[in-house]
Amino acid sequence: MSLTSRKGLGLLSIILLGINSMIGTSVFILPGKMMSLVGTLSPFLYLLATFLITMIALCFAKCATLFNRNGAAYLYAKEAFGDFVGFEVGMMKWVVSIIAWAALAVGFVTGLSALFPSVMEEPLRTSLIITLVSSLSLLNLVGVSSFKFLNNVITIAKIIPLLLIIFLGAFYFELENFASPSAHLVEPHAMKEALIMVFYAFTGFETLAVAAQEMENPQKNIPIAIVIVIGFCSFLYFSLQVVAIGVLGPQLANSVAPVSDIAYKLIGKGGQDFVNLGMLISIGGINLAASFMSPRIAIALAEDRLIPNFIAQKNRFGAPYIAIIVTSLLACTVALSGNFYQLAMLSVIARFAQYIPTCLALLVLRKRPEWSASLKGVSNIVIPITALVFSFWLLWQVSYMQLIWGFGALFIGIPLYHLLKAQQPAPVDTFLVEN
Repeated sequence: MSLTSRKGLGLLSIILLGINSMIGTSVFILPGKMMSLVGTLSPFLYLLATFLITMIALCFAKCATLFNRNGAAYLYAKEAFGDFVGFEVGMMKWVVSIIAWAALAVGFVTGLSALFPSVMEEPLRTSLIITLVSSLSLLNLVGVSSFKFLNNVITIAKIIPLLLIIFLGAFYFELENFASPSAHLVEPHAMKEALIMVFYAFTGFETLAVAAQEMENPQKNIPIAIVIVIGFCSFLYFSLQVVAIGVLGPQLANSVAPVSDIAYKLIGKGGQDFVNLGMLISIGGINLAASFMSPRIAIALAEDRLIPNFIAQKNRFGAPYIAIIVTSLLACTVALSGNFYQLAMLSVIARFAQYIPTCLALLVLRKRPEWSASLKGVSNIVIPITALVFSFWLLWQVSYMQLIWGFGALFIGIPLYHLLKAQQPAPVDTFLVEN
């Protein structure tokens, strides 16, 4: 079976996968928190965050044009800085994806408890988490075609309620709700916290290139998809924030479920239930995306023999069954050991172990003879440097303890790399795109 066959993900499916990977629970709760922090300035922070996250996303997009293999940040770091740095980034990515999936699985059950409170009681909670992770793993074991269909349907289903709220809210919009104190009355720390929260809402785009071998024409389609995904999600976040202020006004600052509250005000109880169902679909959808992406980084490491090669083995459907099974078992274990907020914070901080090396890799790879022509231009210097400055600024805002927990896997990876390297033959050559 060809890895880039017509059964792979086409451009539309890649775009929907990217949207599904980014839009989760935060879109349903963030408008209220943003209003409480910075008031009516909040929509403009989405625009600022869009610019900053776009700088990082463009680094991924530019690097994605060079390769047709799985791996994303791992592959870029390995080609730019060698096996050790690649291994550290790759293992970190795998660990992050497992933690993120675990957090999402816990988040799904937590979200379900809003409708059925009894699901938080044991042993039902544990059973639901195990059932969710196992079911998604079984779906992935039968190949990419089944996943593609379900991902497309769920992504469309999750964005319909949000677009409907934006459309209906425009008819109930009250401009006077934007009357607020001037910007200088907003506390600097509140502005900083709000910007960081918006940035967190945009995480997930970096997973698109992880499964490049499962996609059609990845060198062309992945960069296009990244730009479209960032643009669409930015429009959605910005529009929801504006509509939320226009409909709810000052009471938005006290709302813990603002999109649900907007639906109740516009349509009534039926609209609120519709949005709550959409939120569950949204959380379920992002779980689906995580179940597909998480094992693929292990394949890239195994193909380069930086971890045991048998992990990359595929079944008759072309699915990496060992990587899927191992990843799902680890995700279940992590999910049952922590709560949503602890796991989510760890995964968010650790994502910078992918962002920073990718930005640096672009600066290095543009000097290589085989890519210098395609990466020439001052933009390929300005963009990664801007992204690096922003990334380090964000890391400066978190506590030392959060940094230690977030990047702990990097220290564990040092002896593990040397142990595995000693037991494995030399890595295979990377498949490069001919220029």
